[in-house]
Amino acid sequence: MADREDWIDLGVADELSGIPLQRVTARSRELAISFRDGTFGVVSNACNHVGGPLGEGRLDGDYIVCPWHNWKFHRCSGVGEPGYEQDRVPAYPVKVENHRLFVNLAGATERRKSPHEPHPLSRKVERAPGPLRLIGIATTAMDPANPRFSGSDHLLNHALDAARELGAEAKLIRLNSLAFRSCEGYYSKAARACTWPCSITQMDASDQMDQIYEALVHWADAVIVSSPIRWGAASSLYFKMAERLNCVQNAVTIHNRVLIRNKVAGFIIVGGQDNIQAVAGQMLGFFAELGFIFPQFPYVAHSRGWSHEDMENNVAIVRDSRDLAEGAAKLTKRCLDLATALIARDVAPASIERGGRKAHPI
Repeated sequence: MADREDWIDLGVADELSGIPLQRVTARSRELAISFRDGTFGVVSNACNHVGGPLGEGRLDGDYIVCPWHNWKFHRCSGVGEPGYEQDRVPAYPVKVENHRLFVNLAGATERRKSPHEPHPLSRKVERAPGPLRLIGIATTAMDPANPRFSGSDHLLNHALDAARELGAEAKLIRLNSLAFRSCEGYYSKAARACTWPCSITQMDASDQMDQIYEALVHWADAVIVSSPIRWGAASSLYFKMAERLNCVQNAVTIHNRVLIRNKVAGFIIVGGQDNIQAVAGQMLGFFAELGFIFPQFPYVAHSRGWSHEDMENNVAIVRDSRDLAEGAAKLTKRCLDLATALIARDVAPASIERGGRKAHPI
């Protein structure tokens, strides 16, 4: 293409040089213009990853950093950062004449996408053969060096023990022991910027939210989430996890891909003050949006109400209550029984109509 010329006037050079990086449109073509050290660079606005707008990113030296997932390309040559040189976005010849900036649209270099190893979580979602599998997720926050009794954790352990007695595999994940970043709002940048697997998980190998994704999407047939009540709501760790699960729900919204199929969710809620129905309602609504199914009576809960602030007595009641322990065990059985039926029928859709859920297409 270098021997062809189609020069387009982009504007006054002095004005364009006042902004280090910007997005412009020339004949319906999206471009990213950069200026540094007295030199202009023009490359395609679309990142090789999932099409992020490079012109809305930032400069790191001579590299444009994509605002969606931090992929980098040289602002003049379009070549990927060191180690990823085979990834290239189209770059365009530029010139300044009579104080105006021109770009040769016909002189674009080729876009090249080098193969990248897919993230392990991106594999096909299918149930592996074997016994039923239950994951327990404890959302209590505490100082691990000075542990305390947690009523919700205590009942979750009863639930997991019951699963093992019923012949199921059971695992426990304590959110308090995982190091994972908060949701950073990629969906707010653009719907397509919130990917499956999560954008953060793909970029940061140290982020341990992958353990939750692996458990919920690929491993478990049923999940029981336990939470204390904190000022009338579930724990802060629960909400930190829920925000990061937006990518699972977004796979349905954007790609009509249901990642959660034939899976059951139940809940254990324990609080010193009453707001059980509100906490349970949020959990039920959220996990329903992910695609989980619920057994009859999908949660076990305990609270002594607003006027009982004697937490020592509340702890003793939960710790010693046979009824609550049996309730947690029976919740497990209801979850596993429903999971058995769902797996046998295997009628959960892999995609779903928007009507009745979110009826307006993006």
